[in-house]
Amino acid sequence: MTLSRRPLLTFALTAFLATPFAAPAQTPAAHVHGQIRLNVVIEGPAIVIEMESPLDNFVGFERAPRTEAEKKTAEEAVAQLRAAGELFKIDPSANCKLGPVTLRSAALGLGKGEEGAGEGHADLDGSFAFNCTNAAAAKFIDIDLFAAFKGPRQIEAQIAAPQGQFKRTLKRPATRLAWSK
Repeated sequence: MTLSRRPLLTFALTAFLATPFAAPAQTPAAHVHGQIRLNVVIEGPAIVIEMESPLDNFVGFERAPRTEAEKKTAEEAVAQLRAAGELFKIDPSANCKLGPVTLRSAALGLGKGEEGAGEGHADLDGSFAFNCTNAAAAKFIDIDLFAAFKGPRQIEAQIAAPQGQFKRTLKRPATRLAWSK
């Protein structure tokens, strides 16, 4: 009897372990104008911020730029996001410096943006890595996205830190994303 149950148990365990726990994070989230989603991970000497946002939050439209003014607006927004150390000011006790920045937007021709993004629902996503001498000491990030861009009204953040996992919401004009137990 043990032998006949073993393959079923092995199959069930294999199916369970093969289930992608990260699938909800990889599935495109609801496209909500005015909202930015951040996932903050503090691990070892690094703090990584993953951002998902409608392109409209940064440039005021959700398609490839058509006019010279729109191209200039898009270029300025991209430049501001690439200077992420000015937008994400990590608790000084962590002693962090900006590392690699990756931006993705099919509409702007950046990285591997969502190829299926329709003309009316383009995104601008990013990954911002910070190298720190004491990442675990961080207890907050001052986020200047509201000051830098007109579109965002709310930031939904999930934080995975040595202190635990946290979910926070910032609404304009709040800037401090804080966590601790």
